[in-house]
Amino acid sequence: MTAEKVVIITGGGRGIGAASAQLFAGKGYAVCINYKSRSAPAEALANAIIAGGGRCIAVQADISDEQDVQRLFATVDQAFGPPDVLVNNAGILKPQMRLEDMSAERINAILTNNVTGYFLCCREAVKRMSTKHGGKGGTIVNVSSGAARSGSPNEYIDYAASKGAVDTLTKGLSLEVADEGIRVNCVRPGLIYTEMHSDGGEPGRIERLQSKIPMQRGGQPEEVAEAIYWLASEKSSFSTGNFLDLAGGL
Repeated sequence: MTAEKVVIITGGGRGIGAASAQLFAGKGYAVCINYKSRSAPAEALANAIIAGGGRCIAVQADISDEQDVQRLFATVDQAFGPPDVLVNNAGILKPQMRLEDMSAERINAILTNNVTGYFLCCREAVKRMSTKHGGKGGTIVNVSSGAARSGSPNEYIDYAASKGAVDTLTKGLSLEVADEGIRVNCVRPGLIYTEMHSDGGEPGRIERLQSKIPMQRGGQPEEVAEAIYWLASEKSSFSTGNFLDLAGGL
């Protein structure tokens, strides 16, 4: 019998994170669902996974806070052992506006969560996974965005810039740890049906823009979760530093 694998999914209580948690649990992983403030959906999802025979914990942690990230990983170490997979998914979005109207407070909040948070989670994962540190290897999947390529003008250039940084992190870290048993890849979702559009102030954003998508529809969180799982699994064993665009051809 093979040893149970462990996955940490940041921002795992909703959207792409929640779909990923369900998928990994169904594949036999012990799952840690990280959430920042929305405890109810995260706990409900964890309870559903447990009720279905899986192993799951929900852990509150603000990934932009270094001590919270350290506590998150220590909690998983204690509950399940070191992670085999990290899914860096926790991202925030602020209401749509032009750059000329953005405050430093807003910009810093976006960058601290979406960039510093990803770096800190990668750091703790590498410390546990790297064969250089006595680990057995592992995989990291970063969730970027099609915004990294489009720039999201007139909507949220700050968010787009943060995801551009995630792309660079993916490439650099993949090369840094390639010979230490760790693969680092990235998915770039396009217009996906998640609550994040409400965070940006336009719940119906996909309906407004779907005519511009070559496939003429928005994507589902489950479609992104399947790509994340593939990149995390041995099915993609020779892939590192790569990007999967999930945007219906946009």
